[in-house]
Amino acid sequence: MGDLSGKTAIITGAASGIGYAGVEVFVEAGANVVAGDLQDEKGKALEARFGSDRVRYVHCDVTKTADLQKLFDTAQDVFGGLDILWNNAGHGGTPTGVEELDEEGWDQTMNLLLKSVFVGTKLAVPMMKEKGGSIINTSSISAVCAGYAPITYSVAKKGVAHFSKLAAAELSKYKIRVNAILPGFIATSIFGASLGLSREQADQMAALVEQQGGRMQPAGRTGQGKDIAEMAAYLASEKSGFITGGEFLVDGGMTVGPRHSWDESDGGPLLDALGISVEQAEQMRLAMQAGQADT
Repeated sequence: MGDLSGKTAIITGAASGIGYAGVEVFVEAGANVVAGDLQDEKGKALEARFGSDRVRYVHCDVTKTADLQKLFDTAQDVFGGLDILWNNAGHGGTPTGVEELDEEGWDQTMNLLLKSVFVGTKLAVPMMKEKGGSIINTSSISAVCAGYAPITYSVAKKGVAHFSKLAAAELSKYKIRVNAILPGFIATSIFGASLGLSREQADQMAALVEQQGGRMQPAGRTGQGKDIAEMAAYLASEKSGFITGGEFLVDGGMTVGPRHSWDESDGGPLLDALGISVEQAEQMRLAMQAGQADT
């Protein structure tokens, strides 16, 4: 994790999940943080935990430019400027497929997950262009693989990743670096929220995800918000000064290949197509070996 001493960061979606872990990690690394979120009770508790001299909570709906502007005004007024922006806020997207999806559902997701990244980046440039800075955008493994999230979420997150690359090229003249993080299966409340659960229920579901999710990935455990936050802190620091325009998978290996590529107990597509279990295939192999030995 890099040293962020004396730097000021804005983190959206900061009151829970990955964003909350981001505040913890960034403060530990020495940064002052402007934390934006809609969850006022949690946000105020976050400010109280670290003290208003290190963390300032600002109520922020990232789909509203005026709300986003308040984050940047606070960074300037309270901490004297801005060095790091982490566009992290989001939700699971409108959970319907192409046939059922309407324009309103599409627009809602794009405004939250993609447009807010553009607006946040645009607002950051005037504050960073004189001395440089680091912009980090939360994308997703759904940007590179189908089947992990609804189509609206996946398309938006693909847009976030590609926007980051294009912005990195355009803003390099100001020494502003832009990178995207692509988290995998992280134990947060986003899964429950996507199912329409209350925030309390979604938080409870996050605990269940943490317990059960390890079986889904080669790393053997569910990802934690801190896993993503530590990557963000590295990308925010001078240690990553030669890195821009990157897309960084932090996914416990979920995208290395299908399950049978890393789990010997999974038979793979051929056995599935034949309707044969791994045990049956092994029995057939041993029987064939025995038959060859008899001839």
